[in-house]
Amino acid sequence: MVALTIPSIGRRAENTSPPSAVAEVMAGCSRRLIDQSLTARYSDWIAEALDEIQGCFLITDPGVAGHPIVFASHGFLAMSGYSREEVLGRNGRMFQGPATNRRSVLEIREAIREERTLQISLLNYRKDGTPHWILFHLFPVFGVDDGRVAHFVAVQVPIPRRSRSLSEARCGGARGRLFGACRNEVRSDCDLGCNLAADLFVDVDNRGLEAEESREASEQEKERASDAANSILSALTQYSKLTGRVVSSQRSRLAGISPLSSSLILSLGRIKQSFVLTDPQLPDMPIVYASDEFLSLTGYSRHEILGHNYEFLNGPDTEVEVLHQIRQSIQVECACTVRLLNYRKDGSLFWNLLHVSPVRNASGKVAFYVNVQIDENTKSDGLGLSPHMRQLGVVGAVKVAVRSLSLCAGPSRPSS
Repeated sequence: MVALTIPSIGRRAENTSPPSAVAEVMAGCSRRLIDQSLTARYSDWIAEALDEIQGCFLITDPGVAGHPIVFASHGFLAMSGYSREEVLGRNGRMFQGPATNRRSVLEIREAIREERTLQISLLNYRKDGTPHWILFHLFPVFGVDDGRVAHFVAVQVPIPRRSRSLSEARCGGARGRLFGACRNEVRSDCDLGCNLAADLFVDVDNRGLEAEESREASEQEKERASDAANSILSALTQYSKLTGRVVSSQRSRLAGISPLSSSLILSLGRIKQSFVLTDPQLPDMPIVYASDEFLSLTGYSRHEILGHNYEFLNGPDTEVEVLHQIRQSIQVECACTVRLLNYRKDGSLFWNLLHVSPVRNASGKVAFYVNVQIDENTKSDGLGLSPHMRQLGVVGAVKVAVRSLSLCAGPSRPSS
């Protein structure tokens, strides 16, 4: 899988000091989200059910920062040489290498952005560094309740090296020279700045080979990928019904639901601060995105808060005057900063330094409101930035992500 990358907010580019207590908490939160990625939507038996499916496949979660792998099949681990512990929590980029075709990577990235199925031949690398060709079959899994992409599944079928006929072998040198010239011409005309596959790599049998343009999958291999995909989807659907959070291969168009695209979710996941997005176009202005850090701060899980109004954090001692100030700023589409008493899931209190700001799309219309939280007891981030400056940094990064998306709106959320 491929993740979109934007600079992280609130982290040093280089840091050789030991991780702080806050960083350790965030890492623990990330591990917890990865562990709960499957069990939060499917029953606790889903991992065992997936282990029984034959084939090589990965499952990733675009809702967790970094779009990490949350499941790897036994077949994939045997094919790649990695252990499950080495794979879970990592991004699928770890399997790419110097000869991986960058155009293929861009196609996968585009399929993720558009939340659609894709079949493509891809050169990946095993743990020992040997390259191997696979048929990469990617498809999204949608939540019926909210229309969001719950997971992406990547089925991988090995493509063996085909034996060539005598006539093909005789003309191989001429064709290789012709293809080499074409590749050089393409390189000179490439406007995307992408690096094409290297001209030489060591194949599985360790013999030097002229780089293949692509190793095409046979109809049988394509059928194997489709059969595996159907088996995986069937298991996910069956075990999601046990929790009531049913999934499907098709997006549900429920009334009043306008889910965020995976592209926007991936971009927002790179912003390492506590914040939520609310949608003023929907009744009761519900939360449509919550960062991992917000979940860590409040103790809630993502499915417990998405679709709910932000005021669930308030309690009997929350000042009514402050809440009125927030509502007034939203009515006039202006930003405001307040200090108010909020409640975590376990009932504990914390003073919330809250900054609320409108986020406009490319046409200038308010698409969301971003609420950035800072616990007053943990104001220092080790970078010397004031809480307000950190909050403004988050708002700026969210605005960039939203406006970039509205310029080329994805399928999940139409341009407002």
